[in-house]
Amino acid sequence: MTPAHAQPVMEARGLVKRYGQVTALDGADFELLPGEVLAVIGDNGAGKSTLIKALTGAIVPDSGEIKLDGQVVHFRTPIDARRHGIETVYQDLAVAPALDIASNLFLGREQRRSGVLGTVFRMLDKPAMRRRAAQQMAELKIGLRSLTQAVENLSGGQRQGVAVARAAAWAEHMVIMDEPTAALGVKESGQVLDLIRRIRDRGLPVVLISHNMPHVFEVADRIHVQRLGRRVAVVKPDEHSMSEVVAVMTGALTIDASDQAVVVDQEAATAAGVRPTGKE
Repeated sequence: MTPAHAQPVMEARGLVKRYGQVTALDGADFELLPGEVLAVIGDNGAGKSTLIKALTGAIVPDSGEIKLDGQVVHFRTPIDARRHGIETVYQDLAVAPALDIASNLFLGREQRRSGVLGTVFRMLDKPAMRRRAAQQMAELKIGLRSLTQAVENLSGGQRQGVAVARAAAWAEHMVIMDEPTAALGVKESGQVLDLIRRIRDRGLPVVLISHNMPHVFEVADRIHVQRLGRRVAVVKPDEHSMSEVVAVMTGALTIDASDQAVVVDQEAATAAGVRPTGKE
């Protein structure tokens, strides 16, 4: 278990992002600790996607501060974030279906052969890439028949495994996963959750954005609750029930940050059918 006082791998304070009259982030905070799975949840319009985009360089916040290992960083593009060891697995996977598995793992980072063949003729070192890909797949226990098969011939769960393996291969600081089980069945979802645990066990913290609360409670060490453009609570799954966390997400309950006590909006909680079980 990561100590609560450990220096965050990444933290953000007071992030603001406006689009005309719409405020997507309204002083949002964020904190990712070493070696943890942090779930980010929130209703539609809560600003969680905008928050993740700000942390990965897809957008530039209007104000606020982002730190990586205690140092202030300014990401202007996703490439900036990747250069700092931050890898993201998007919901649409962003794999190249016509290419084989090894080529997908090295997409944009292809290894070239040594000597004149690589520098002049730009020939790829495919055997080396396949060896590295096989090692990565073995470490994450992703069982595939052949690394030379095209990704378009894989199942949804296997494609997700390739995308996750690529992120884990290149990430130095953290891996962000956007709804990784959204389009998968029960068995394949379980395989992806196992992958998340293995990445964490290798020492890489994982940010999991998900609407699937059972999955969140199964793998998350902490849960970041986003509402109306800001973080309203950070809770631990073993200290609060799923219904309480959902109620916090919708505004029926609030969590006192000082002692994690549940503060009830009786009218809203009754309307939501929530019976809090935490401290009062």
